[in-house]
Amino acid sequence: MNKKKTQILLINDLAGYGKVATAAMLPILSYMGYPVYNLPTALVSNTLDYGKFNIMDTTEYIRGVFPVWEQLGFSFDAIATGFIASPAQARLVSDWCRLQAEKGTTVFVDPIMGDEGRLYNGVTEVTIQSMRDMIQVADLIFPNYTEACYLTEAAYRSEGVTWEEAKHLLDNLLRIGTRSALVTSIRVDGRTAVVGYNHLKDEYFLLPYEEIPVHFPGTGDMFSAILIGHLLGGEPLKHATRAAMDALYRLIDLNRNNEDKNRGIPIENYLSVVKG
Repeated sequence: MNKKKTQILLINDLAGYGKVATAAMLPILSYMGYPVYNLPTALVSNTLDYGKFNIMDTTEYIRGVFPVWEQLGFSFDAIATGFIASPAQARLVSDWCRLQAEKGTTVFVDPIMGDEGRLYNGVTEVTIQSMRDMIQVADLIFPNYTEACYLTEAAYRSEGVTWEEAKHLLDNLLRIGTRSALVTSIRVDGRTAVVGYNHLKDEYFLLPYEEIPVHFPGTGDMFSAILIGHLLGGEPLKHATRAAMDALYRLIDLNRNNEDKNRGIPIENYLSVVKG
C-alpha cells in the first residue's frame, strides 16, 4: 500500500493543554507521510494528570458528522479509535466502524479504560462491555495489561504472569473478535514486555523492554501512532511493535528531565525519532 494515499482517521479525544490522544498522534502520523483526519470523542481542557479538568462529550456532534461524510463520499483506509466518552458513543462509533470495515477499512482499537490494576474514574462495567463491542470490529487491538484483564475477566496479577498465561490472555482477547492483538506493560516471567499475536502469521511473540522510571501522559498514544505508521507502511506486526517500543523508549529518555511532565512529551520537537 502506498502510504501517501493511505487516509487515516483518528477517533479520539482532543486535549487543549498537553500532548495526549489526538494531539500526540496526529503530528507523528503526519510526519510519517500519511494524510490524517480526526473526529474528537471529547474535548478536554488539559491532561487529567493535573487533577482538575473540564470535559465535553461530543457524541451528538459525531452523530451529525457521519451522515455528512456519507453524503460527501469521504472514506478512510484506516481508522484508529482511542478514548470513548460513553456507552452511547461506543455503540455509535462501533456501528460506523463495522460498516467501514465491511468496505475494506482497517480498524485499530486502543481500548482505553485503566492502568496499574485500576479503572480510570468514570469507567464502569457498561464501559467495559462497550469496549468489547468495539473490539469485535477490530483488525488489531493494543490494550495494556490492566485493560486486557478487565476485557477478559482475568485476575490482575501485579507480580506478572508466565509466557503460557500471557498467550492464554491473548487467546481470550481474540475470542472477543479482534484478528490480532497486543498486550502492553505486562510482566512475563519476571520481565516487563509487550506480547502479541499476529493472525497473518499465526505467530505469538514476546518483546521485553527496560522501563524508565518516569511517567508522561500520552506515551501510549505515541506508541499507537508509531505502531500504526509502521504497519501501514507494510511492516509485519512484530517488527512494527519493536520499532514503536524502541522509538518510545528514546522519546521518554530524551525528556526524562522535563520539569512539567503532566504536559506530556512535546512530540513536535522529536519527530525525527519516530522513524527510528
